[in-house]
Amino acid sequence: MNYLDTVNWMFQQLPMYQNKGKSAFKKDLSNTIKLAKHLNHPENYFKSIHVGGTNGKGSTSHMLASVLQEAGYKVGLYTSPHLKDYRERIRVNGKVISKASVIGFIKRNKPFLESNQLSFFEMTVGMAFSYFAKQKVDIAVIEVGLGGRLDSTNIITPELSVVTNIGMDHTQFLGDTLTKIAGEKAGIIKKNIPVVIGETHAETENVFRNKAIEEQSEIYFADQRIDKILESDLKGSYQIHNIKTVLQSVKILKNKGFKISDQHLKAGLLNVVTNTGLQGRWQILGTNPKIVCDTAHNKEGLTYVLRQIKNEAYHQLHIVFGVVNDKDLDAIIPLLPKEATYYFCKPNVQRGLDAETLRLAFAKHNLYGKVYPSVNEALTMAKLNANKVDLIYVGGSTFVVAEII
Repeated sequence: MNYLDTVNWMFQQLPMYQNKGKSAFKKDLSNTIKLAKHLNHPENYFKSIHVGGTNGKGSTSHMLASVLQEAGYKVGLYTSPHLKDYRERIRVNGKVISKASVIGFIKRNKPFLESNQLSFFEMTVGMAFSYFAKQKVDIAVIEVGLGGRLDSTNIITPELSVVTNIGMDHTQFLGDTLTKIAGEKAGIIKKNIPVVIGETHAETENVFRNKAIEEQSEIYFADQRIDKILESDLKGSYQIHNIKTVLQSVKILKNKGFKISDQHLKAGLLNVVTNTGLQGRWQILGTNPKIVCDTAHNKEGLTYVLRQIKNEAYHQLHIVFGVVNDKDLDAIIPLLPKEATYYFCKPNVQRGLDAETLRLAFAKHNLYGKVYPSVNEALTMAKLNANKVDLIYVGGSTFVVAEII
């Protein structure tokens, strides 16, 4: 099989959460443990940092990787989902895994993957860990896919665990309260391994403190300890929370013997996009009119993005919006401005919510717009309607953003 055949086989042959949703979610680590054993436990051959949370874990992971790269370390970076190419999920010093490596991993392990019915996510984690071990990375930043306790990445014993924040997302898997969700996220806290919590919330603080006590792990709440903020090339105002999390994390890494200077830290935060290839975080796609996209897709994330939009100078706001079908629309629609012009679309994935269904849900809240056959057609119409002094925002889903970057 060539690369396209290989990736198509991965997408079509096996369950994949980002396309199918709940049917692809497995509340069990047994398959991942089997795969790790089959691969000779590659996760034991490199140091790691484990990053979970509801929002900000992607940005935080990329920031940490960038800082470590500036400090001269060979850094693996595992994230999900990808925007354009599957290989974005697995990088070493910002460079995506080669097509040959993807093909080779599947070819070598296909009988095992098929006979054990591994999910898309399980095999991708195995591929990442195997690749990092073969590349002999000094350290890998590993982003949790979903939840924490039962996530496939949770077979590592990291140098540091990080939980960025807690919000109401993926409630069908993780629980219907912040306390329950925090309990799942806290599952990445390991015995005697320090943990950084990015944001303190009254409902969840004790969940993390109690788990840290249970695991005899030192716990740090970044927003209670970090006052000084450094600049980053990731310009969303919400990044202040992620920067604080990174600053606290770097302090701990330095105490553990990592050689990271103040200059490495500054340069790492200023060169996240260049060093890691991160896209889709308050990314400016055009000017006159200004076009911005962001992958925020839940109540907490969209709250920060809409706050940023309010700080922008514009005459009229145009919003190109699409979501997946498990999104809690009653939680996010009230956040959105009534004075905007809306362009409803369906992201081109199996889980994408029908654009007409989306329009009707918005209409119940007195927010109105038209339906378009695709994300690109919706954006094209927004561009035609907008004046030079207007603002176009594209969002609602990672998959919407992926189609226009």
